Amino acid sequence: MTSLNLEENFQSKIDTEIKIEPKDWMPDAYRKTLIRQISQHAHSEIVGMLPEGNWITRAPSLRRKLILLAKVQDEGGHGLYLYSAAETLGADRDELVQQLLTGKAKYSSIFNYPTLNWADIGAIGWLVDGAAIMNQVMLTRTSYGPYARAMVRICKEESFHQRQGYEIMMAMAGGSPEQKAMAQDALNRWWWPSLMMFGPRDSESAHSDQASKWKIKRKSNDELRQQFVDVTVPQAERIGLSVPDPDLKWNEARGHNDFGEIDWDEFWSVVKGNGPCNRQRLQARIKAYEDGAWVREAAMAHAEKKEQRKIEPEAAVKAA
Repeated sequence: MTSLNLEENFQSKIDTEIKIEPKDWMPDAYRKTLIRQISQHAHSEIVGMLPEGNWITRAPSLRRKLILLAKVQDEGGHGLYLYSAAETLGADRDELVQQLLTGKAKYSSIFNYPTLNWADIGAIGWLVDGAAIMNQVMLTRTSYGPYARAMVRICKEESFHQRQGYEIMMAMAGGSPEQKAMAQDALNRWWWPSLMMFGPRDSESAHSDQASKWKIKRKSNDELRQQFVDVTVPQAERIGLSVPDPDLKWNEARGHNDFGEIDWDEFWSVVKGNGPCNRQRLQARIKAYEDGAWVREAAMAHAEKKEQRKIEPEAAVKAA
């Protein structure tokens, strides 16, 4: 089969909603696009453990500690699912991790903002995980089978994370005036970075058109951002909080909320490594990797010893 026929067959599968599997032929550009996207997604889950992990010991009750601990553990698991999905495309996990540690690979810019108080944990669960769900539900129907299947479980767990965050914000908004002020302050600080999570404008997104043709993406950045605003604004109103956007208003003709312009200079500055916590997050991951070297070495030594014990009896039988 010629290269042209292979590409036509590949696109035909995608157009008819047949999943692409690891052993199927695929264009190199499709493989590279997926490795880039899945690895960045995995990196985001791993780095995303840091802002919240910082609050596990300071949560206001044992119940809150247990829930947050479970959530952070989920995020670590999501990273592992996604690194495994990238490996089905021929990616080397160690290389992917090195790309993160050296700053070559990107992760979601939202995790480069600080968590200043407990209300931030609520805002992250409600807004950040809410935005993630908008992106990730779409990915349960992405064209690459292992990625789509991993996203089914991840989305189920992310829905728990979003409810956990909203419940914290609801409790604080219904508490003392000081607690409500903390909740409003957290919403004020996390609203715009949450909108930035969907990426640049469609007109500036380098990979959107091809990703849409391959059905890696099902909706554009701007469509998902609009969907998030329309869903989240009524949630804020329900608990008595105000979205920090003077341009926000319902547009009856469009059937959507109009909202203000994102500070794109801030967006690109954070993406390029100049956010409030970029260096801190990267240093934390480097330290964790270096501190864990003995664990990796011990695991490899154990695996080699186990394999050697398996080989020796087989060699003895053959010699006999």
